[in-house]
Amino acid sequence: MLTIKQITEDTNAIIQGLEKKHFKQAKETIEQVLEANNRRRNSQNLLDNNLAEVNALSRSIGQLMKEGKKEEAKTAKNRVAELKEANKTLQSSMDQASEELQNLLYTIPNVPYDSVPQGLGAEDNVVEKMGGLETQLPKNALPHWELAKKYDLIDFDLGVKITGAGFPVYKGKGAQLQRALINFFLDEARKSGYTEIMPPTVVNAASGYGTGQLPDKEGQMYHCEVDDLYLIPTAEVPVTNIYRDVILDEKDLPIKNCAYTQCFRREAGSYGKDVRGLNRLHEFSKVELVRIDKPEHSKQSHQEMLDHVEGLLQKLELPYRILRLCGGDISFTAALCFDFEVYSEAQKRWLEVSSVSNFDTYQANRLKCRYRTTEKKTELCHTLNGSALALPRIVAALLENNQTPEGIRIPKALVPYTGFDLID
Repeated sequence: MLTIKQITEDTNAIIQGLEKKHFKQAKETIEQVLEANNRRRNSQNLLDNNLAEVNALSRSIGQLMKEGKKEEAKTAKNRVAELKEANKTLQSSMDQASEELQNLLYTIPNVPYDSVPQGLGAEDNVVEKMGGLETQLPKNALPHWELAKKYDLIDFDLGVKITGAGFPVYKGKGAQLQRALINFFLDEARKSGYTEIMPPTVVNAASGYGTGQLPDKEGQMYHCEVDDLYLIPTAEVPVTNIYRDVILDEKDLPIKNCAYTQCFRREAGSYGKDVRGLNRLHEFSKVELVRIDKPEHSKQSHQEMLDHVEGLLQKLELPYRILRLCGGDISFTAALCFDFEVYSEAQKRWLEVSSVSNFDTYQANRLKCRYRTTEKKTELCHTLNGSALALPRIVAALLENNQTPEGIRIPKALVPYTGFDLID
């Protein structure tokens, strides 16, 4: 979340940034934050003054009694009693203002960087780069859900029987392809210096608040109400929360972690062609990259993550494009985000497979994730994350773009992991 210092020192710039994200209550909410903060500070100042007076009077009472000044001592005692009673009211007022302030800050999105373009939605995102091979498909090319059925790779109906829509069952070479991709992505991350983490796939509410899924996306997460735990929408949540309430040493930054997990999303409101086959699932596999860095190095970290994801798509021989997200399409918590999309030749559409984001200090402030500088100062870290990669749409693109009359060709980089070069 934004810090009070950011809001009070550069109020107009914060409001303008929030308006770029189309946060409709920007000015009103910031004014409420400033008002709550003033009430909190005023109560705190009065309380501090009263406590100082109580301490001074308490020290004087004993001396007055020794000097036989009983009336003056009695007056001092009465004043102490009055102040203590007033302090109860002040403490209650300060606590109320602090709670109101915290709740308001949780509702305010991150401020986008100046490099984030203006725009209302996905149609206003800027294409930064395109790459990949030209795809030549046979006539009557099939979408991946038909190919999955033809080669007995994925059973969508069986998933409906066992659980419901959006929970497919991978079979035979379909399951092997999934496992091959997971291992390929993890190995590539390890080669790039990432430490692998195997985190839990359920988290507590504090972890959800730490990375910004709560309260913003509460309705999109599966909630285990009896235990008040949430199924993770991405490994970003548990892995980043490793560093909640932690002070790191500057020499240890950047920290580079990767994790493979199952991910769970309710995807409420999704319908139509966007949910066909593997396009949008409630449970899916994903390898995530997470970095914790110092502010002056986070731009370089972000670029290194972008280069890593692009390298994966190039090795998979998939046509791709990189988008710089506009203010109206960037996530609640991100200050800057690039999406990677692969082209589905059979569906004639682009499929998002990764978002690589820099959150600046927004998550770190929620997490109280800090680092100690060489000058022994304590500063907020920057956090970054990106998918490398999400599997469902990668599988969809691999199946569709590599179909031949003989079967589905496996990219060379994956063959050592699958053990086969053709699905037939």
